[in-house]
Amino acid sequence: MVYLYLGIAIAAEVMATSLLKSTEQFSKLVPSVIVVAGYLLSFYFLTLVLRHMSVGIAYAIWCGLGIVLVNLIAIPMYKQIPDWPAVLGIALIITGVVIINLFSKNIAA
Repeated sequence: MVYLYLGIAIAAEVMATSLLKSTEQFSKLVPSVIVVAGYLLSFYFLTLVLRHMSVGIAYAIWCGLGIVLVNLIAIPMYKQIPDWPAVLGIALIITGVVIINLFSKNIAA
């Protein structure tokens, strides 16, 4: 169940972050409401994850996957194509998340 909650937290954060630019400094109502609701939902589910996972590991996974997914969404949504150093950095983030999940004994708090 912890990974389901973490997945919901990541999905909500990615949705909110991806729409942040569309709020136009919170001057557009609908995207602004979605952004605020997405962050609230994300933080709520992240708190549920923290019952069973250490904060450092949960935050690393939440941030790492969020960075990767937001970058992937920004390609079609905002036409922001990452250059090769960005792609390398994203690959290193993915590698780090995989290493944490496969080898860390700190997954369970």
